[in-house]
Amino acid sequence: MSVTWEELGWEMLAPRVGRRRLPVWDCTAGLVVGEGAALMIDAGSSLAEGARLRTETRRLLGGGRRVTHLALTHPHFDHVFGAAAFAGVEVFGAVGLDAVLAYEREREALRADAVRNGLDPRDAAEAADLLVRPRHLVCGEWTLDLGGGVQVLLANVGPAHTAHDLAILVSGTPDSPEVVFCGDLVEESGEPQAGPDAVPSHWPVALDRLLDLGGENAVYVPGHGAAVNAAFVHAQRDALAARFGVS
Repeated sequence: MSVTWEELGWEMLAPRVGRRRLPVWDCTAGLVVGEGAALMIDAGSSLAEGARLRTETRRLLGGGRRVTHLALTHPHFDHVFGAAAFAGVEVFGAVGLDAVLAYEREREALRADAVRNGLDPRDAAEAADLLVRPRHLVCGEWTLDLGGGVQVLLANVGPAHTAHDLAILVSGTPDSPEVVFCGDLVEESGEPQAGPDAVPSHWPVALDRLLDLGGENAVYVPGHGAAVNAAFVHAQRDALAARFGVS
């Protein structure tokens, strides 16, 4: 029996492109569907959440198909802890992300941050032990052809929110807009968070790069919150520049 994206709580952004606003932290997970492959963007905050995303995407894809590619926008627990649920996929991240997720000290920091933010300690420990490191590392840009004319550009636009920020641009058509998955470079449901791994001096430049990628008519998908337009990204860029005293 077929099921629609909306029935499973997914929001359609363009043909073959959707996103899920996950509970608790309002974190975004994205899905881009081609004829021969499907890309998941971020994987949720725990193995259980990743498993739910895997089950939902299999229902959406139908015909026994599954996610084949996974892009991690940055190394924070609410975006990477569910990745181990997607066994056998090709995993992409910004250069250096693999090293961050390999170090025991970094895994412990992610675990502690997850617990501090309310994740069950056992779930946090399990996810930290099973962290998935990307096999494919994006230095500048990397184009994925998912089949059926669906093209996706992975762009290393950091450092900014973290030292390893990856944006994902889904090409538009004459009848649909381009879609830019921003990770936490852009947040709609609250002020952008700048933790100890942020590089504030580069953040406005990273948003300029996002706007260059998507243009004025794209749909921009924040790491947290509702999808926004270019005007919102411009305003957040200027607010960050003023907040951190950079141009």
